Amino acid sequence: MATIQIGNFLKNYKSILLLLGGILAGSILGLVFGKGVEVIKPLGDIFLNLLFTAIIPLIFFTIASSIANLEKTEKLGKLFVIVIGVFLSTVLISAILMLVAVLLFPIQQDIIISKIPLETIQESSAGSQITQLLTASDFFELLSRKNMLALIIFSFLIGFASLQSGEKGKDFSRFLNSGNEVMKQLLHIIMKTAPIGLGAYFAYQVGIFGPQLFGAYAKPLGLYYAVCAFYFVVFFSLYAFIAGGKVGFKVFWKNNITPSLTALGTCSSIATIPANLEGAEKINIPAHIRNVVIPLGAPLHKDGSSMSSIIKIAVIFAMFGKDLTDPNTLLIALGITVIVSVVEGGIPNGGYIGEILAITVYGFPMEQALPAAMIIGTLVDPMATLLNANGDLVSAMLVTRISEGKKWLTEKLVA
Repeated sequence: MATIQIGNFLKNYKSILLLLGGILAGSILGLVFGKGVEVIKPLGDIFLNLLFTAIIPLIFFTIASSIANLEKTEKLGKLFVIVIGVFLSTVLISAILMLVAVLLFPIQQDIIISKIPLETIQESSAGSQITQLLTASDFFELLSRKNMLALIIFSFLIGFASLQSGEKGKDFSRFLNSGNEVMKQLLHIIMKTAPIGLGAYFAYQVGIFGPQLFGAYAKPLGLYYAVCAFYFVVFFSLYAFIAGGKVGFKVFWKNNITPSLTALGTCSSIATIPANLEGAEKINIPAHIRNVVIPLGAPLHKDGSSMSSIIKIAVIFAMFGKDLTDPNTLLIALGITVIVSVVEGGIPNGGYIGEILAITVYGFPMEQALPAAMIIGTLVDPMATLLNANGDLVSAMLVTRISEGKKWLTEKLVA
């Protein structure tokens, strides 16, 4: 009997154990060899590149096929309203929690202003920036993850056009469904290399960035990681319980391990989409919900980034001896976090839009404030991505609870 139980355990958790083994081995290599682990970083890069090249068609087929398969067009509008409501609610809750933390545990004014290369910032009008964010000037530009939001919008339009085509569009709908299945199988094959790829990435992160955690930024980083860990365990558990009761709590924590490890290892919400989709399927979230919420959440829903924008603002205010407790300052900070959650890309260390926006709005000198914010952004990226990506999975559960009713999970399990 014990042998059978061990066999079942290994069968059910084989992929997770392999991931953990790869991550543990990578972390040990990073600690032992330090910067010498850069030699194995290409293994992580290859894994991540495979994911990124597969993500573009995956997002297109999952979203377009999901919309095309809706029975009634009214469901689309209702689903959008629910998704936006859930996304905004969790982003604001996470930001408020971090604001409370920095007010209770103020950051001291002893932050060292480091000199690091700044990104080239191109100035353009607000209208031009919105156009670039929502659309692409040519079809081939949709095939870049830099235009992820434009691709998502295009995929929605294709799915909706297929839905409106009725019987004449059935063949195209079947093509979308077939493409979705093929891409799922391709990603399943790619994820078999995850233990090596993620192990190499963890080795690089521990070897290169680990020592910096004990420098001048230790206190804000410690505060950020502690509050985020609290939010991850307590609030995600609460969200899962609200979505599905005790059963929801259990199935969420059972199926979020692989997405969590993928997010920590790749520092990319977009790279975590396949693991999130697989986890959502195991949780029995309906296909038309998971195929919309998770790809849409990767670029738009960022609990971790909202919390990181608050800690960056607190660090910058501490650097210049400014008061963070003013109500108007706090309201502006919350507004910035919402904007960051919407416009910041899902690629590793992408954008720095939030830092630039905050520095500009508050009137701090860019050449002094931006380097410190960029360092904080880089060092909190693993935890921020964990909350960003894993938050999409629990948000999909909340969306399902609202749209399908409180018995959605128990009915699925019985069936």
